Amino acid sequence: MECIFCKIAAGEIPVTPVYHDDEVLAIADINPQAPTHLLVMPVAHHANIAALSDAGDAALTAKLFAIAAKLGRERGANGFRLVMNTGDDGGQTVDHLHVHLLAGRAMGWPPG
Repeated sequence: MECIFCKIAAGEIPVTPVYHDDEVLAIADINPQAPTHLLVMPVAHHANIAALSDAGDAALTAKLFAIAAKLGRERGANGFRLVMNTGDDGGQTVDHLHVHLLAGRAMGWPPG
């Protein structure tokens, strides 16, 4: 398997998880765009939110966002932003669903 996030989830690439259970993994982004920049992802491979939606796993979708929100509340005293890029035009660069959690500074709008 060539997916870097699958390799991380399988323990083939060592990381220090911020959160980890059987279904969800959160790690620090190696190229942070804010003082706090985490990636929250399912352990199982889903290319993007459309693929997870097609799989019909609403419980995993809800859990992914619940954990991202919990981590955001813990790390973003004045607020946080969740970003999910999907597809080339959406800016997705790794084809494994992940939510960017950004916090620690004021966020501008529009984002891109």
